[in-house]
Amino acid sequence: MKIILLERVAKLGRAGDVVSVRAGHARNHLLPRRKALRATEANIAYFQTQRAEIEARNLKEHAHAEDVAAAMEGKILISIQQAGESGQLYGSVNARAIAGLLAGQGFSIPHGRVLLDAPIKTLGLHPVRVEIHGDVAANISVNVARSEEEAARQNPATQERDEQEQAKQAEDSSAPAEVAAEAEAEEGGADAGMREIVPPADADSPASDSEEENRVA
Repeated sequence: MKIILLERVAKLGRAGDVVSVRAGHARNHLLPRRKALRATEANIAYFQTQRAEIEARNLKEHAHAEDVAAAMEGKILISIQQAGESGQLYGSVNARAIAGLLAGQGFSIPHGRVLLDAPIKTLGLHPVRVEIHGDVAANISVNVARSEEEAARQNPATQERDEQEQAKQAEDSSAPAEVAAEAEAEEGGADAGMREIVPPADADSPASDSEEENRVA
């Protein structure tokens, strides 16, 4: 199917370009989101008359989208779900659910702009890409857990903090042992030094009986 783009679309082109795409992609993605129109003579003529206005609107929306993407980038959304011992969800987390989680964070994003190959069906931290406008997108994560406590344990920031605390505890526990070892080594060195010291003979001390006999002989 031939379409005329109304805004920049990654890997397709920019506003005003007439391109060929799969019919399903056009009907399910591009046309409903007002990213494109069918490339009929009437629609092409309409675009030409509205081109300046469309491009100005795109520039404004692009700048706003960059601000939204910057605020959204790296967000971790928590989704509490029921799951079995294997971590398999009894249900799933789809694009519409993620759009709802984003709305709870103050981001109004149509669920069609949440790019998921398939609904999330397992516990854990799942990367998700959100298309804001044209080629502007943000990368977020969905933390799927059975409870808030489990979600906290799965959070990379929590894991990093726990690792730092464990390392600090290990360092603190090893410090007394190192001090004791150093003290023991110093004490052992002092004892060895005392054993090596031999007092010099006193020149003024009286000679022994054997030394006196030897001189008389």
